[in-house]
Amino acid sequence: MDNKQKYALVTGATMGIGYELAKLFAQNHYNLVIVARNQQELDTTAEELKQQYGVNVVTLSQDLSKREGSFEVYDFIKARGIQVDALVNNAGQGQYGEFVDTDINRELEIIDLNIAAYLVLTKCFLREMVARNEGKILMVSSIGGELPGPLQSVYHATKAFISSFTEAIQNEVKETNVTITKLLPGPTATDFFHKADMEESKMVQDGSMADPATVAKDGYEALMSGELEIISGLKNKAMVAASKVMPDSMVAETMHKQSKPVDEGDKK
Repeated sequence: MDNKQKYALVTGATMGIGYELAKLFAQNHYNLVIVARNQQELDTTAEELKQQYGVNVVTLSQDLSKREGSFEVYDFIKARGIQVDALVNNAGQGQYGEFVDTDINRELEIIDLNIAAYLVLTKCFLREMVARNEGKILMVSSIGGELPGPLQSVYHATKAFISSFTEAIQNEVKETNVTITKLLPGPTATDFFHKADMEESKMVQDGSMADPATVAKDGYEALMSGELEIISGLKNKAMVAASKVMPDSMVAETMHKQSKPVDEGDKK
C-alpha cells in the first residue's frame, strides 16, 4: 500500500517526542490520527501538519488515564473506517517524590496512562495487524524501565512493565510481518519534568537533556527498519550497559543522587 493511504495513530502527539514523531510520519506522507487531552493544542498541531505536509490529520481529544479512554479511541477510529498502519504508544507521565509522600490517586492515574492505555491500544490494533499480516507498533518506553528509580519509583516501574511486555509480544509475533519496536529515551527536554514537578532535580538542572527531535528520529528510523529496540543516545546506551553489571542497589543509589534537587544532590 502506498504511504499516501497509510495512517499512523500517535498518542501524546501535541508536544515532545510524540509531536516530533507525528511530524516525521507526516513528512513521509502518512495521514495521522493524533490523540491528546487538549483540543486547542490538537487543532494547532493538526493545522500545522496539514499546511506543511499536505496530509490528512484527524484529531481526538481523549484522557488516556481514564480506563475507558483507550477503548473510545479504538471505537472512534473504527467508526471512521480508518486502518491504522502504524501505532505509536507515546503518552506518559510521572510523579516526583518519595513514595511515602506522593499521591496514590495520581499514581493510579499514571499506571492507567503508562500501562493500561498501551495495553488496550496494542491489543486492539495488534489483532488487526496480525490478521492482515502487516503493521508497525512503536512503544515509547524509557531507559527508566531498565533502572530502579528512587523519587520516580512508579514511573520507572511502569516503564519496566512496558519493556517486559513488549519483549514478550515481539516474540509472539515474530513469524508475522508485524514489527514492534521499543524506543528507550533517557532524560529528554519535554514537558514531562514540569508535569512531574521535577524541574529542580540534578538531571534537569545539569541541562544535559536530549532533543526530542533527535529521540523521535532514532525511534522512527528503528520502527521503519523493523528493529526490536533502540536506546537513544550514547550516554544512555552506556548507562544501561553499566546498570546490567552493577548491583541493583548501587544503580538505585546513583539514580537517587541524579534525581535529588541540586542543593541536596550536591551535599556529601
